[in-house]
Amino acid sequence: MESLLAIAIAVVIGVSVYMFLSRDLPRILLGFILLGGGVNLTILLAGRIGSATPALIANGEQVLAAHAANPLPQALILTAIVIGFGLAAFALMLALQAWRRFGTLDAESLTDAEFIDPATLPDASTESAQDPQ
Repeated sequence: MESLLAIAIAVVIGVSVYMFLSRDLPRILLGFILLGGGVNLTILLAGRIGSATPALIANGEQVLAAHAANPLPQALILTAIVIGFGLAAFALMLALQAWRRFGTLDAESLTDAEFIDPATLPDASTESAQDPQ
């Protein structure tokens, strides 16, 4: 079972890396979401998924039983799902705004977002003359 999950994790992360190599922003965003899912599955695999014993400490004991499920990876995954969903929503809105402003979602043609017009920059000589420090 664990080897099957490891293969599934490798496939999900491989697909996400393939989508990262795309120039289209929605594909990059989908690759980012898939990578988050692959990392969550990796954390789940590290937390002993095969155990059917609940993560409860018996009366009089100080620690969990050796064969009990580990609750920490499950809590981390729940937190990561919520954060990943919020980050994906933000990135989707950012891509939508880029499409509205520039008319494309191709990463190679979004060079207008990085262009700085030298005429709009303040002149360093006049700025230093006005600053008394």
